Amino acid sequence: MLSMFAQNWWIFVIRGVAAIIFGVAAFIWPQQTLTVLVWLFGSYLLIDGAASLVALIAGDPMARRNGWAVALSGIVSIAIGIAAFVWTDAVALSLLYVVAFWAIVVGTLQVTGAIYLRREIEGELWLALGGILTIAFGVILIVFPGAGLLSLVWLVALWAISFGVSSFALAYELRHLNNDLKRASHAG
Repeated sequence: MLSMFAQNWWIFVIRGVAAIIFGVAAFIWPQQTLTVLVWLFGSYLLIDGAASLVALIAGDPMARRNGWAVALSGIVSIAIGIAAFVWTDAVALSLLYVVAFWAIVVGTLQVTGAIYLRREIEGELWLALGGILTIAFGVILIVFPGAGLLSLVWLVALWAISFGVSSFALAYELRHLNNDLKRASHAG
């Protein structure tokens, strides 16, 4: 597994670049970022719900096996998708909590990964730091929801830039490890 991370160090560079670009854009256009995020979420739900219902109506065996659950999931997805366009602010507040819990789960997994890799790799601190920042971000959202949705966008922007920087640092460490592994395999 360590070798796989090392060989694919460049993925962390791409993640870092994407996170930083997103973070900067969110700082520059916070209101538009929030609205677009809610609308993208709504669009996804509309498409996902419609696809579920189409699969059920078309007789897809997987959809038919749990027909009532697929139908209910499709209808709920479409309803929330429509709500995202009609009641953008209410859906945005709901998404605040979804983002908060997502951040806590992802951050915990990153810290756990860093602990698991601590004997295998130097620089695991960067993975742990990214995880700790992500957990802190989630907790702040839960504790201070009244701070406003625009502050959420700014927190997301700050987190994205911080995460991007920590991804660059991890990529740097993994790149060096990859080079060391290549040298070791050629020498041995």
